[in-house]
Amino acid sequence: MPGESRSSPREIQNYLSRISGPLLDRIDLHIEVPPVKFREITSDRTGETSADIRSRVVAARKRQHHRFKDKPKITCNARMGSRELKSYCALDEATMELLKFAMADLNLSARAYDRILKVGRTIADLAGAEKIASDHISEAIQYRSLDRQLWT
Repeated sequence: MPGESRSSPREIQNYLSRISGPLLDRIDLHIEVPPVKFREITSDRTGETSADIRSRVVAARKRQHHRFKDKPKITCNARMGSRELKSYCALDEATMELLKFAMADLNLSARAYDRILKVGRTIADLAGAEKIASDHISEAIQYRSLDRQLWT
């Protein structure tokens, strides 16, 4: 099939193993994007419009701008330091337990923990939520696919 990899799983794993853990930790989102099947392209289902997505992104950026109005060096969630993470990414006990389990199960680093909190905060902002909920953290964890070693 065109576009399919001709590499063996072992060759793919060897290639991906060249990416060092510390470098991978600095990438916020790791996702696999499979090819879209023809029947999905031609289906009548419609998703969220680009205008709707744009509105959510603009609203999320406004929330972040307001959140960091007294911190000129911080322009968005990705720029938060450890102090801001503690202030703006507080989790309830159940959500903290979910993250704790993921950290242990996936053997994630402290840097990955920070990235998950920042991405979770952004997902909450896109949803219009004041607090980060477990579904926001779950989604953020899912964006760490290379940490989960889906490539093996």
